[in-house]
Amino acid sequence: MLRGQGASTTGAGAEVAVPDTPPPRPGFSDPVEPPPPGRPWTVLHLLRWSTQYLEGRGLTGVRLDVEYMLAHVLHLSRMDLYLQFERPLEAAELQTFRPLLQSRAQRQPLQYILGTAAFRDLELQVDARVLIPRPETEELVEAVLQRVREWGREGLEAVDVGTGSGAIALSLLQEGPFRRVFATDVSADALAVARSNAERYGLLPRIAFHEGDLLAALPSGTLVSVLVSNPPYIASAELPALEPEVRAWEPETALVSPDLVTPGDGLAILSRIIRDGVAVVEPGGLLALEIGAGQGEAVLALLREVDGWEGSVVLRDLSRRERIVLSRRVRN
Repeated sequence: MLRGQGASTTGAGAEVAVPDTPPPRPGFSDPVEPPPPGRPWTVLHLLRWSTQYLEGRGLTGVRLDVEYMLAHVLHLSRMDLYLQFERPLEAAELQTFRPLLQSRAQRQPLQYILGTAAFRDLELQVDARVLIPRPETEELVEAVLQRVREWGREGLEAVDVGTGSGAIALSLLQEGPFRRVFATDVSADALAVARSNAERYGLLPRIAFHEGDLLAALPSGTLVSVLVSNPPYIASAELPALEPEVRAWEPETALVSPDLVTPGDGLAILSRIIRDGVAVVEPGGLLALEIGAGQGEAVLALLREVDGWEGSVVLRDLSRRERIVLSRRVRN
């Protein structure tokens, strides 16, 4: 790893102790050598070496991660790195970069390392207290916005069940015709992250946070036009097969649904939201759920079993996997 402790000076072009050369994987050719003694690390050389270091530890597609980490250390945009490939790095910059690279080698997600995640028009604070928002959830938000814009109404209210970082709730407030969003989560730690994100974007006055179990956290008599949720829908048996970045770092309670309906189907939380949501969504209102790939027919069956939903459809994500279920609250 990068060892800056042996640096003799800290100025640009200073001599610093070089990293240990990572052992190449079998069949991995053209290893990147450290610069000769007395020569500085440059941006390009460090990018190449660090990418090879991570690849040698079994990670793939990590060049972009390395670029983001180094840009973070140097307070540059990622694209600015390409204009400064020959820039020599100071010892202090190498020492700051070193633990980031170590963390990524331990399979910590890039978003947790940097402390932020991009979601639609937002840059959200994230850490191990909350799930990292996914592009598929951006599609869930887009599906909701398309439907409510067709209504031609302003001043709507919504509830985001299991808000986590607040990604869905804040996007609805920032982009849609919503005057207020209720955001629930069973985790006080998650709500603290979501509250910080809402404050950052000046949306705190328009969002009501409620700690508790799904819809039971809402004040009695709450009635909204939209109920949206990205709930835990992974079956516990599937957890060991997930990438290490997911199973070892992200909060399990935000990922895994308890086996309460049919063991191993991941539908327990979805089933409860469908059942209890009838009392929360106004007639003609929208229910929007993110689901796991292959769960579409089972979720549609759950909706048919509950009196109060109609017009249910399954939408596929950009990877053509079943990902979103929309349903309409029956009008009186």
